Amino acid sequence: GPMSDQHDNHGQTPAAWTAVIIIVVAFVIGTVAVVIGNWPLFWAGVALVVIGAATGKVMSMAGMGAKPKS
Repeated sequence: GPMSDQHDNHGQTPAAWTAVIIIVVAFVIGTVAVVIGNWPLFWAGVALVVIGAATGKVMSMAGMGAKPKS
């Protein structure tokens, strides 16, 4: 379709994978922290989500994201 020529990699780039892995780990940490009632650990998990998102953005800007069509 008309959309397929814009994004045909479905986010399968080193930048996207790194961000997703970090964010998934962060959610696991946050979930465990809530279950055991460890609020400092929960906030560390929240910070890790932000770090994961920022890492993905930085890696993407460094050329490890989707290659723009020329």
